[in-house]
Amino acid sequence: MATEAAHGADMAEHAVEGGLSFHPMDQFMIKPLFGAGDVGMFTITNVTLWMFICILAIIGVMVLGTSRRAIIPSRSQSVAELAYGFIYKMVEDVTGKDGLKYFPYIMTLFMFIVFSNFLGLIPMSFTTTSHIAVTWVLALCVFLGVTILGFVKNGVHFLGLFWVTSAPLALRPILAVIEIISYFVRPVSHSIRLAGNVMAGHAVMKVFAGFAALAVVSPVSIVAITAIYGLEVLVAFIQAYVFTILTCVYLKDALHPAH
Repeated sequence: MATEAAHGADMAEHAVEGGLSFHPMDQFMIKPLFGAGDVGMFTITNVTLWMFICILAIIGVMVLGTSRRAIIPSRSQSVAELAYGFIYKMVEDVTGKDGLKYFPYIMTLFMFIVFSNFLGLIPMSFTTTSHIAVTWVLALCVFLGVTILGFVKNGVHFLGLFWVTSAPLALRPILAVIEIISYFVRPVSHSIRLAGNVMAGHAVMKVFAGFAALAVVSPVSIVAITAIYGLEVLVAFIQAYVFTILTCVYLKDALHPAH
């Protein structure tokens, strides 16, 4: 009995010294698919794999799923038509008729984000949109695209976006500075919002999954995981929607910059 007690004490001491036996952030590690070593610019990683799977899934739903164009649509055709109509209406409502020519890009952006988010909910998968490097590129493309478009379409009149004509004249310079700062912060907030929400949800699920191994709290942990997983399904769609509608808002500013 004394020996078992000593062994138990040693195990407890080892657990305290070693810290957590699970690491919630390990699921976000980028690893090479072939071999080991450092990840270089052209290394094929788990991010590459899951981006490729995401593209294949989009092609499967949007191209193969609608190839028959049946009067009575299949499930995949129904999903594709709903997604198409949903984004088309969003672009039209926010940007007007002028923005519809940019619908293909916005649709592609939405489908990539929403499929990446949902694929990341599959156990043992990798969520590409949890990485700021991925979402930063998406946000930067939107930022540069709408800024260039704004100057091409409107010339120097695009700068009217920063001049609040409805405000008192004395306040306009101050508001102009605030507007300029907020404009250049757009890609930062645009990217961090998506990556942060996705990463936080997955990390919380991993924490509760680690506690599920303890018999005392296992039932509570399993219920919590189920609830959080259901919430993450909702977040996966909402974050794709928020990213897309903000893109439409920024596009509207580029097409109609008058404040």
